[in-house]
Amino acid sequence: MLKKDDTKLEIFGFGDDDSDEDTFYCLVNTTKNPDGIDLEKLSNADPRKFDEVLNEMGCILLLRGDEVEELINRGDIADTNLHKSLYELAVDEGIID
Repeated sequence: MLKKDDTKLEIFGFGDDDSDEDTFYCLVNTTKNPDGIDLEKLSNADPRKFDEVLNEMGCILLLRGDEVEELINRGDIADTNLHKSLYELAVDEGIID
């Protein structure tokens, strides 16, 4: 099983130039990609292959800011240590096994 120390949490804004950026929380497998998410490559990706590009970059779990807020409000994750909480959520949900 992938250990927490082999992951990192990246938080970034991403969106169209015409609208406000959304904040995204991405749990990244650093054994697959130690550099994490390449936002330039991601912004130039074909929208039909967006998930594939994220997977290649080691993305394990990608959540929007509103989804993270909802999980915090429901008590499913703690905002005091988002990395640990999102890692544990990924394990609990069978995303990491």
